[in-house]
Amino acid sequence: MVPVSFDPAFQFCGQELRLVQGRALYWPREAALLVADLHLEKASYFAGRGQMLPPYDSRETLERLALAVRETGARRVFCLGDNFHDGLGSDRLEPHAVGMLAALTRALDWVWIAGNHDGGDGAAAGIALEEAEIGGLLLRHHALASETRPELSGHFHPRLAISARGRRIVRPCAVRSEQRLILPAFGALTGGMDAASPEILSAMQPASTIDALATAQGRIVEYPLWRAAG
Repeated sequence: MVPVSFDPAFQFCGQELRLVQGRALYWPREAALLVADLHLEKASYFAGRGQMLPPYDSRETLERLALAVRETGARRVFCLGDNFHDGLGSDRLEPHAVGMLAALTRALDWVWIAGNHDGGDGAAAGIALEEAEIGGLLLRHHALASETRPELSGHFHPRLAISARGRRIVRPCAVRSEQRLILPAFGALTGGMDAASPEILSAMQPASTIDALATAQGRIVEYPLWRAAG
């Protein structure tokens, strides 16, 4: 694959978007930060099942989120599902993370989109929705095959593997077609799926072109993943 460099901003369905920290999208027209798959309290979920992981994932994720808000000046935040790793995750937040989340949701207009891992009330503050349509773009957790409107979603945790100077580098990426955009996972303790996997390419259909978008040295780099025959 041969990368093509762009400015830090890129276009999607007539909207200018920016990839922030390689994991979030900033939408200048809406002063909105979009993130997917925070999976807060994933470590404590596994700890309760005997698999001990460092218990700081929620704090790290919220610190990343606060930094992205400061970098962009966002006034709105949309979380595109799998916000907590399970329906009881908000009850397990340690006090410092509770304070961080409360400060963020008080300072910003905050929308929680439901994901397949979410349950219960999901969060103490903000608006909880199944999906939202903002500025002509539909925001949901999982791409819907029958959708004909421009759509932003998460769920798949796309990652791009590239070889550079004899090293294999794996990093989060967004995946874009003409009408669909899948965000990378934002959470600190989230795995990933190859951006060119059949599951992701299928979720992007119908499409003429599908590309991975990642950041490198402060720029957007585009890698072609799929082209329609003919």
